[in-house]
Amino acid sequence: MTIEMILALGILTLMIVMIMSDKFAFGAPPIMACLLLVVTGLSTVPEAFAGFVNSSVVMVAGFMVVMAGLMKTTLIGRVQSSMLALVNKGGYKSYALLLVVVMLGASLVGSGSTGYYVLILSLISTIPYNKKMPTSKLMMPLGFATNHPLIPFNVALFYGVTVSVLETAGYTGGLSMSKFAVVNFILALGFLAWSLIAYRLLPDHPITEASEYNEVAATIEIEALPAWKEYATIAVFIISVVGMMLMSVLGNAAFVIPGLAGAFLLIINVLDFKEVRDNMGAPVIIMMAGVIGVADALANSGFTVMIGDVVANSLGTNVSPFILIFIFALLTSTCATFTGSNMGSVFIFAPIAIATSMSLGLNPVAAATAVVISGWNGGYMPVDGMPAMILGMGKYKLPQFWLFSVPMYLFRILALCVGAMLLFPVN
Repeated sequence: MTIEMILALGILTLMIVMIMSDKFAFGAPPIMACLLLVVTGLSTVPEAFAGFVNSSVVMVAGFMVVMAGLMKTTLIGRVQSSMLALVNKGGYKSYALLLVVVMLGASLVGSGSTGYYVLILSLISTIPYNKKMPTSKLMMPLGFATNHPLIPFNVALFYGVTVSVLETAGYTGGLSMSKFAVVNFILALGFLAWSLIAYRLLPDHPITEASEYNEVAATIEIEALPAWKEYATIAVFIISVVGMMLMSVLGNAAFVIPGLAGAFLLIINVLDFKEVRDNMGAPVIIMMAGVIGVADALANSGFTVMIGDVVANSLGTNVSPFILIFIFALLTSTCATFTGSNMGSVFIFAPIAIATSMSLGLNPVAAATAVVISGWNGGYMPVDGMPAMILGMGKYKLPQFWLFSVPMYLFRILALCVGAMLLFPVN
C-alpha cells in the first residue's frame, strides 16, 4: 500500500470512529475529514469539498425543499393518515404490510430512485412516536425497501450496464431481460425475508420531538393551503420526480429541477425563506456532501484497483463458481458503499469478474449480473445518500444501524448470487 492509500484509509477510519462516538454533531465528522484531506495533501480544497457542488447533493437538497412544501398539502395528510392507521393498529402484520406497500411503490419508480426514498423517509419522520409501532422500527426497513421493487419490471439501467460490461469483455452470448428481472425479484425476496426476521431487533426510540404519545392521532392537522397553491405544490413535486427519473434524457437539467421547484414554492409563499434555508442546509445534506470528498480520495488513491488486482491474482483456478461470484459481489458492493461510486465500482470489478469466469471456462453472465446489481446493494455504512439519511433521520446510533444493515447486506448478496446462478447457469 502507498502512503496515499494508508492516509486515505486512516482518515476514513477516523471519520467512522467519530460518527460512532456520538460526541460530534451529525454531519460534523465528514467536514473534519475533508479538512484533514487538505492538510495531508491528499486533496485540494475544491476536491475535498466537491460534495457541496456535487450534482446529486444539489438535487437532493432541492428536493428536500419540495418535500417540505408537499408536507403542507392535504394529499400528504391523507397518505399519512393511511400509514398512521397501520401504525395505530400496530403489530407485526401492519409492519409487514407497510414493507410490501413500499416495495410495490418502488416497482413503479425503479430501484434507488432518489425522489422515492426521500419521500418515504420524510413521511416516516412526520409520524409521532407510538409504542405500538415505533417509527424507529420503520425508518431503516422502509427506507431500504425503496431500493427493492417487489415487481421488478423497471430494470433497464442495471440491464443496460450488465450488457455493456459483458460486451466490453468480449462476451456475445446475449442476456435475457426477463431472467435478469427474476434475479432482481429473488434479491427483493432476500431483503424482505431479513426485514421480517429483524422486526424484534430494531430499536425503540422517538425520532421526532413529540415523543410522549400513547396513541397516534388518526389524522394530522395541517394548515390548509389555498386550493391553487396546493395544486401547484403537487404539480411541482410530480415535475421534480419525473425530472429525476428522466435524468438520462434531460442530462444536467434534471439535477436542478427540484431546486427550481423549491424556488417556485418560495415565490408563491408556500414556504418562507427560513424553511427553504433549513431544508437545503439540513444536517443530512451536510453529511452527504462531506463524505463525497473522503470517498473520492479513497478511490483516487488507487485503493479499490489494488484490491481488485489482489483478488484476481489470489483466486487461482480451483475456486468454486459460487465463491468466485460471491467474492466479487462483496468487493463491488463494499467499494461502492465506501466510495459512493456505484458505477465506478462496477466498472472496476465487473470486467475482472467476467474475465476470471471466462478464463476458468465458465459462462460469465451470472458473475456479470451479480456484480452489476451488487453495486447498488451495499448500504451497510452510512457514507452514501440513502444510508446517511436513514441514520440521521432515524436518530440511530451506528451499532443500531449495523445490527440491521450488516445482516441485511449479507442476506441480499447471498440471495443475489443464488438467483444469478439459478437463472444463468455457469456451465
